Amino acid sequence: MLKAIEEISKEFLRSIKEKPVRIISHHDTDGITSATIIAKALKRLDKKFSIKIVKSLTEVIIKKELEKQKKQVIMFTDLASNSLEHFQNLEEPIFILDHHEIHKEDLNERIKIINPHLFNEEEVCGAGIAYLFAKALSKENSDLSKLAIIGMVGDRHESNISKINQQIIKDTSDLVIKKGLLLYPATRPLKRALEYSTSLYIPGVTGSPEGVSELLRETGVSFEKSLIDLDDDEMSRLITAIMVRKASHSKKDEIIGNLYLLKFFNTKEDVRELSVLINACSRLGHSDIAIGLCIENKQAREKALDIYTKYKQELISGLRIVEKMQKIQGNGFVIMNAKDEIQDTIIGTITSILSSSLNYKEGTVLIGMAYNEDKIKVSARISGREGRNLKEVLEKTIISFKHETNSIAEVGGHHHAAGCLIERDKEFEFIDALKKNLEIEVVKI
Repeated sequence: MLKAIEEISKEFLRSIKEKPVRIISHHDTDGITSATIIAKALKRLDKKFSIKIVKSLTEVIIKKELEKQKKQVIMFTDLASNSLEHFQNLEEPIFILDHHEIHKEDLNERIKIINPHLFNEEEVCGAGIAYLFAKALSKENSDLSKLAIIGMVGDRHESNISKINQQIIKDTSDLVIKKGLLLYPATRPLKRALEYSTSLYIPGVTGSPEGVSELLRETGVSFEKSLIDLDDDEMSRLITAIMVRKASHSKKDEIIGNLYLLKFFNTKEDVRELSVLINACSRLGHSDIAIGLCIENKQAREKALDIYTKYKQELISGLRIVEKMQKIQGNGFVIMNAKDEIQDTIIGTITSILSSSLNYKEGTVLIGMAYNEDKIKVSARISGREGRNLKEVLEKTIISFKHETNSIAEVGGHHHAAGCLIERDKEFEFIDALKKNLEIEVVKI
């Protein structure tokens, strides 16, 4: 893959000699950090560029962007691998830096793509690929590795470090990694970190100031201490108390992991918190502030913290709604149809939180659904680290769903996280098709 990156980076440099670059990227942390890495690399080359951040890459967006291709070089980051059928009649080459699953049969010579699936490489996030590409453009871009680390953590690749990610970690001089409770922010007072502990969902504690007070009084840990301030004895007492509250669902090795601390804004920051700050801004419609945060703009940081507070409140509210709602459950799957009670921009995050909450058996498929105007956003996640290929499950569902309803739905994502947009007036037909395919998958297994 590194050889292909070198070759395509040279083609890219030739293409941008007399044209500005149009960067199109996904709106999650991985997409935002990917776009920022490429933008900073282009700025150092004194090249003009623009950035467009999208929730998903639809056929309409692709057609509109390709109309600009004669005047601009188009680069997609953290998306487009699943949209290759729309790039069959290109006049000029396009560039794609992505890690999602890909249909190789749709490739052609005009599609200049870097994707680990083409090289049988270990998993690496979009920001990691963008960083390796930027580094191939110029060694000066080695300092952008810290954005790749934020993207890696934001895309949940930090627990199983591939060789490529290990190299990116080595390139990041201001990074400190230490073992601890998987609770963020590790640098803030525990009374707040525990109350908004969506990364580690704790029954009776998450979203409950009273529950937090009871937990900390029981363990004898100071309310004002942060996670990284705790000594071994305090950490042990806190872990034991949390395991008791999570009852039979809790395994010590699943609530303890690596804490990533990075120098950002000239201070020690929890990378998980940075990734969530970026994600919160973009998902609530402030991708410009998310990018500003990535380039360490102090005004953007102040605005981001305000947005983050609102975002945390939305997540806690959403988790409470999901906890009380009637769910559709089957053998190895749970469907949570929030309708208009939860924003479509955060249903994926809520589904991800629940998938790592240990409240569901390993391998359980969790499906979150929320209205998006005349569409429904569908997000699929796997509980734990092992299970079915979610992209394949959704693709099979959409094939039968399209056949029966003439839907125009498209699927995106990869093995452990996938999603799609469907028409709102086909809600119940989709749920029926989804249940049928999930049950079929179980029978096959």
